[in-house]
Amino acid sequence: MTRFPKTTRRSVLKGAAALAGSAALPAPFVHAQERVTLRYLSTAVNQSPAIAEKASEDLGIDIEYIAVNTDEVPRRVITQPNSFDLVDSEYFSLPNLVPSGNMKGMDASRIERIGELASVISKGTVNGEAVGSDGTAPHEVLYLEGQDSTSFASEPTDWITLIPTTYNADTLGIRPDLIDKEITSWASLLDPDFAGKASILNIPSIGIMDAAMALEARGDITYGDKGNMTREEIDATIAALIEAKRAGQFRAFWSNFQESVNLMASGEVVIQSMWSPAVTAVRTQGIPCVYQPLKEGYRAWASGFGLPRTIEGRKEDAAYEFINWFLSGWAGAHLSKQGYYPAVLDTAKEYMEAYEWDYWYEGKEAAQDIHAPDGRLLEEAGAVRDGGSYWERMGSVACWNAVMDENQYMVRKWNEFIAA
Repeated sequence: MTRFPKTTRRSVLKGAAALAGSAALPAPFVHAQERVTLRYLSTAVNQSPAIAEKASEDLGIDIEYIAVNTDEVPRRVITQPNSFDLVDSEYFSLPNLVPSGNMKGMDASRIERIGELASVISKGTVNGEAVGSDGTAPHEVLYLEGQDSTSFASEPTDWITLIPTTYNADTLGIRPDLIDKEITSWASLLDPDFAGKASILNIPSIGIMDAAMALEARGDITYGDKGNMTREEIDATIAALIEAKRAGQFRAFWSNFQESVNLMASGEVVIQSMWSPAVTAVRTQGIPCVYQPLKEGYRAWASGFGLPRTIEGRKEDAAYEFINWFLSGWAGAHLSKQGYYPAVLDTAKEYMEAYEWDYWYEGKEAAQDIHAPDGRLLEEAGAVRDGGSYWERMGSVACWNAVMDENQYMVRKWNEFIAA
């Protein structure tokens, strides 16, 4: 086994602590004023027509979605801050976005439920116990020194980088009907028994972390920080991936949601990197698919609302109004019924039936059939959510999505793997 020491993380990210439960001032009233349109930049997966419609109905604010791919979101923030009014970006992008000066710190006093954010986001804990912090844990990049600061604060301040929209704990998806052995470890992604039937995510910063989970589980490498590898660790990881590829391990390398659904639904792939809504999409076709809990834990991610430095006046007031509405429950419940987790759990619970909450959050058997927000059947009565309760899933996080200090080197090496 190759063993690497813990690398020194970005010192500017260290020391972030719990959110203060400060009293919030009421957000500006928008509904009675002239209608305003907010240009909402994010990936298509994070954009829900139903949420936009409900916000328009409740607030008198129109949402204009700007859908781009994962890599384009931070690129737009850095190069075109005038092209959007609200961005829904992943926390792991912040070490690149904040230094650009194009993000405006959010005033915590204008967020009505700032003290109610889930502790896994605000503190890095679940039920008072710390979860894994490899990569870019949200609580490490939650605060800015000032509204226009280009660096993170080492302790809580009044200025927030992103207010959470959704987060989740990712694992491997499997086709249980096409697999005749028990899957308990990330190492199964590299199991020769699945040669030609495995797939890995071709987004370098995320795919390499799935590979690291598998290689560490197999005993090949012990990483200092899977989310911030040294060049030596990157080289060892890519070498192992190239070896597996040349041995015929991988059927495909997917880079978008629908590709992963098609690979799994067709049976071309039986085990792969996967996202929770993609597993749901396969199931709604009547095809068995499981988001498999693994003993090494989950790779987590989180997205949140941020403001461009250019926003001001009525647009800025409307953005705060929309964010406060987003945290008030309806949107959180809507997202929960797709398998995501929202920033504020208690308000989402108010908009869910008791049996829905029990299934999605408590890990209990579904007392009734479980349906998606659009009415499609997801699970029949008696089913239990993969991975169990919220607290079991998020309490088993091993690492978070990240952009490494050696990101450019890593991407170059990853492309060598894809081309090998």
